[in-house]
Amino acid sequence: MDIPDLETAREVLAAQPFSVLLDARLTAFGAGEAVLELDIRDELRQQNGFLHGGVLGYAADNALTFAAGTAAGAKIITSGFTIDYLRPADGRTLRAHARVLRAGRTRVVCRCDLSTLDARGASTLCAVAQGSVTVL
Repeated sequence: MDIPDLETAREVLAAQPFSVLLDARLTAFGAGEAVLELDIRDELRQQNGFLHGGVLGYAADNALTFAAGTAAGAKIITSGFTIDYLRPADGRTLRAHARVLRAGRTRVVCRCDLSTLDARGASTLCAVAQGSVTVL
C-alpha cells in the first residue's frame, strides 16, 4: 500500500474541480490526521449569513477521507458519514481536522472536528462528523 505524502495529497485535492471551486487547501496530512481549510466567502453563506451546511459537509467528507488515506493509501472512497451541527458557522476560515479512530484492512473509521477561525485566529467548534472509508 502506497501512503501519499503531503505534496501528493495536495495534488489529489487540486484534481477535484469542486475543491478548486471552493479554494480548499490541505494544510496537514500524515500520521492518521488531515486538516482541510477554506476561506469563508459571502457566496458560501446561506440566507441568514452563516456558512452553508453543505460546505461544512463537503469539508467533513474530504477531511475524513484524507485522514483515512494516511492509514490506508490512496485507493479509498467514502462509505458514509454523519455530521452534527453544533452552532452556526461564521468567521474567516473553516478548518476541518480529521483523525483516524480505527484503521482496518477494508474499512477506516475517522472523526472530524469542524471549527471556524476569526480574524484573531480564535477557534470556535461548530460541527463534528464521523465517517467510514472503504479501502478499494
